[in-house]
Parts: sequence; C-alpha cells; structure tokens
Amino acid sequence: MGKRVLVTGIDTFWGGRMAHALEGSSEVDVVLGMGIREPTIALERTEFVRSDQTYSILARIVRATQVDTVVHTFLVTDSTRTTAKAVHEINVIGTMNLLAACGAAGSSVRHMVIKSSTLVYGASPYDPTWFREEDVRKEPPRTPVERSLIEVEDLIQDFAEDNPHTVVTVLRFANVLGPDIVTPLSSNLSRALVPSVAGFDPSVQFVEETDVVRCLEYFSAHEIPGLYNVAGKGRIPWSEVLAICGRRPLWLPPLGTRASANILSRLGLIIFPPEIEDLLHYGRGVDTSRLEASGFHTRYSTAGAVRSFIRALRLRQSLGGDDKPLYRYEADVETFFRHSPAVVRANEP
Repeated sequence: MGKRVLVTGIDTFWGGRMAHALEGSSEVDVVLGMGIREPTIALERTEFVRSDQTYSILARIVRATQVDTVVHTFLVTDSTRTTAKAVHEINVIGTMNLLAACGAAGSSVRHMVIKSSTLVYGASPYDPTWFREEDVRKEPPRTPVERSLIEVEDLIQDFAEDNPHTVVTVLRFANVLGPDIVTPLSSNLSRALVPSVAGFDPSVQFVEETDVVRCLEYFSAHEIPGLYNVAGKGRIPWSEVLAICGRRPLWLPPLGTRASANILSRLGLIIFPPEIEDLLHYGRGVDTSRLEASGFHTRYSTAGAVRSFIRALRLRQSLGGDDKPLYRYEADVETFFRHSPAVVRANEP
C-alpha cells in the first residue's frame, strides 16, 4: 500500500504546492488537505477538510483516515499576514493539537515533516558565519514570530523524545525567493528603491521556491529523521542582491531604524516587518552539510534564487503585467499537462 498523507495549510502557498507535488507521486495513495479555506489552486485527487486555524478537529481526522504521514506547512513566518495573537494560535496552539493527534494512543501517524524557518537563529553581530543545526541564537527573540517558532520546535523536540516510534523531520528554510512566492523581501525587491540600513551590507542567504517543495517532498518520501537547515549554496552581500535585481538602496538610519521604517511603511514605500530588521543589519547564514549528507541537494544557489525571482518579475513586466506571480492555475491547462499524449514524460523512453 502507498502512503496516506495529510498536509496542513492546504489553502496556503506551500500547502497547495505540496499537495500538488504529492498527487504526482505513484507512492502516495491518499492526499488529504486541511485548511481554513478551500485550496487556492485546483487539485485533482486531494481531499479537502475545512478546519479552524488551531486544527482542533485534527485528532478526529487522523483516527478516521488512518494517515501515516503528516506534512505541517502551516507555520506563520511573516507577521504582515496576521496579528501577533493569531501567530501564537496558529503556530503554537495549532502545533500542540497536531502533536496531540499524532501522539494519541493508537495513532496511525508514523512520520511527521515540519516546515520551520531559520528565523529561529535570529540575526545579531555575535552570530557565527554559518549556523549549524545544534547552534542556538546569541540573543533572545524579539518578535512574536520568532518566539512562536522557537516554542514550536521545543514542543516538537519533546514529542520526538516521547514518541521514538514516529519519524520526526524538522526543516529550517532560509528566506525564500522565486517566480511566484510573495514575501516582504520579494515585495521590496520588486520596487526601484529597496530598504537598506546605512553602514551595513549584510551577507544573506536564500532558497528558491521550487527547492522548498522538492525538499518537503524528498523528506516525506524517505522518512529521514532529524533537524536540517535548507538553503541555497553561498551567502551574498545585500548590495549584490540589489545589483542583480537592478535596484538602488533606500537608506534607513542605523539607529532608529524601526521608527523610520514605520513612517515609510505607512506611506506605502516599503514593507518592513520586524523579522527583517535584524537581518538587514547583520545578515544570516546556515550550514547545509547535514542536508547534503541526507542526499538532498538544492538546484539553486543563493544567487540563483535571486536570479530566478528577477527573471520572472522582468518577464511579467515585459508582458505588460503587474507584479503578481507569473503562474496562475488553470484547470484545463493542468489537465492537458497531466493527460495529453502530446506531452513528453521525462521517465518514458
């Protein structure tokens, strides 16, 4: 029998794309998706289950469907999407309900994959050049998102120790860029003037959006336990990111950065959540040796992720479009790609 997989956050960018990827796997028999709303893309064989944002119904779903794998994509890493209270409810309370359902007596779940973030490391002048998975942040978390992610990972670690029969995989993804994903950083890089902190040129690291889905799919299929940093190879200075994108810096003062950013944000000139304030001062890099030892390799370097993003943006603009993602799901187009005999299948002779 093939896998029976439950994807949380089916109505989010990552949940929808992960379900879409799982649908294409011959090793997956059942794909279930839970979300507050229906998926933002049409899916062919994924069954949708509506839930509240804390997943209070999850235990009943696990018992009823006997899923063996859970892919938890529904962790908020962008505070512009919701309130601080909702961040705690979604990330912490939602994960507690998830763990309770997966760890209940007689639970069918044998593997969990959690999409976390390198935000857990923070960014400070005392950081190592490369954070390894066992390293801890040098300064206490300052933002609700960071605090919630650290609390989530503590809960997951306790769960893994108490449930050795369940394979637990935690993936800490670097900041994401790509053709379709919209984040505060991608939104800023879509403008002529990009916020930068005067006197600082931090080295940053990105992962390309297709590598995120590939990584989630790889670990879901291979059931490899542990904690892994996920990022494209190399770090590049923020000034080089701007150069690749053909942008100029919009300088913020090194002192009073937040106050200045708040004014510019209210004017609609920048998007500057607190999660990127320290990043644009000090940067962040993560070591991916453990990831590569697992057998997974990203296709895009950090610089490649930036180029992937800007190529798609320029194509949209050259076609006279706006800055919305290049791809929009069309059911008839997807049916053609999946079923037409005219499409050459990569694994066919």
